Amino acid sequence: MLEALTGSGLAASAGLNAYIPLLTMGLLARYTDLMQLPAGWQWLGDGWVIAILALLLAVEVVADKVPVVDHVNDMVQTFVRPTAGGLAFGAGSSAETVTVSDPGQFFSSNQWVPIAIGVVIALAVHGVKSAARPVINATTAGFGAPVASTAEDATSVLVSVLAIVLPVLVLVFLLGFVLVVPWTLRRRRERKRERQAARAAGFRV
Repeated sequence: MLEALTGSGLAASAGLNAYIPLLTMGLLARYTDLMQLPAGWQWLGDGWVIAILALLLAVEVVADKVPVVDHVNDMVQTFVRPTAGGLAFGAGSSAETVTVSDPGQFFSSNQWVPIAIGVVIALAVHGVKSAARPVINATTAGFGAPVASTAEDATSVLVSVLAIVLPVLVLVFLLGFVLVVPWTLRRRRERKRERQAARAAGFRV
């Protein structure tokens, strides 16, 4: 159960920012005793991998805070974030953490299963994030983009750490995510109706 929560939290975090959970795992595995990566995932703690992830994270942090650019970035990240989510779930669910001293053979008979689950979780979170951002930009004339992005990055960091240190609290984030989905879909529909009404009014004029 804890292994699944750890993997789910890291995958959900990747849906907000692809590089934060991977970088968190790499740093904690390399410099602390909070996490020991399994044999097939120890490359995440390599110095070069950490440096590359840090560079990609810096680019992502800047791009995601600029209106319009953030939309293009979200389109690109449609492929990156689910991939990172699959990697994060696969590594996190089979790692030895402070709360899981013996991951055992979790999903070991079908090693593709945790990766697939991570892809689905990250894609779902990414989809909600991508759908909510245009609404935020439109209602705040673009000024909400850096605020929303900063909040998403902070949430990604928090969920990544909690997934490793206290995975039970990941349930709180997942519950919050479920509650946000209906609001996002409703606002998207309202915005679409507003655009259609504006176009219809323009044609009448």
